[in-house]
Amino acid sequence: MNNLNSILIEGNLVRDPLLRTTSKGTSLCTFSLASNRYYKQDSGLEKEVGFFDVEAWSKLAENCYNLGHKGRGVRVVGRLKQDRWNGTDGKAHSRVSIVAEHVEFRPEFKKEEAPPPPLQEVNTPQENEYEAVSF
Repeated sequence: MNNLNSILIEGNLVRDPLLRTTSKGTSLCTFSLASNRYYKQDSGLEKEVGFFDVEAWSKLAENCYNLGHKGRGVRVVGRLKQDRWNGTDGKAHSRVSIVAEHVEFRPEFKKEEAPPPPLQEVNTPQENEYEAVSF
């Protein structure tokens, strides 16, 4: 039986994503995101920020690299992965990261430099022009 290892996290990219290629030619995109949590304490709101490392592979990696940039909002669905190694000093080290399986980017709204086109007058339909529809 497999154990459950699933995570859903939302936040903003801390820096621009990095894209690398493995020796076998597979794309790997790494990025970090900051996720804010607000909670009440005494008479005000406190803010807690968590920073998380994310890696995406193959086509998902290329899409993350092309669409992501510092500050952009992102939602990541994936799994946790723990890396363990011994340092040159002989001490054991470990790091937990997120392996993305699905990534969504928040929409970006660009500022319009040119004024919008003028509104056009629309003729209002007559009362009998609509058909009744039943569901």
